[in-house]
Amino acid sequence: MTVDVLNESGVDVDVAALTSLCRFVMRRMRLHPQTEMTLRLVDIDTIAVLNEQWMGKQGPTDVLSFPMDELTPGRDDDEREAGYLGDIALCPQVAEQQAPAAGHERDDEMNLLTVHGILHLLGYDHAEPEEHAEMFGIQGRLLLEWADPALREQ
Repeated sequence: MTVDVLNESGVDVDVAALTSLCRFVMRRMRLHPQTEMTLRLVDIDTIAVLNEQWMGKQGPTDVLSFPMDELTPGRDDDEREAGYLGDIALCPQVAEQQAPAAGHERDDEMNLLTVHGILHLLGYDHAEPEEHAEMFGIQGRLLLEWADPALREQ
């Protein structure tokens, strides 16, 4: 799995840890080993421009996902398809602002937003209550598994 993490945010971020998290989520979601994606860390001005350009919303947001090859999670009985999963734009400054309300640190918020972004790349959404329950359930499970060092290497 190829993951490019580009830090254009001007904020000191552990790029290696975010790269590992992306690969972990991609493995857990049973994506083809040759799947690729990019996580772009951007500043507040850039995320605001992207939010307006692609979502039609004013102001900054925390994370945006841009799916490419419409890949979906693999199943044990499926032949998984390789491809380019897509791009995620994440703003560390926004993550830092909203982390206290969630009761954790900026890096934990960035981990959550990274997992959230990857799930959007895989076609998950949270507009409807059933979708919300499914997506946030998977997100929570993945974050708990990531927090357990014994599960990270599986």
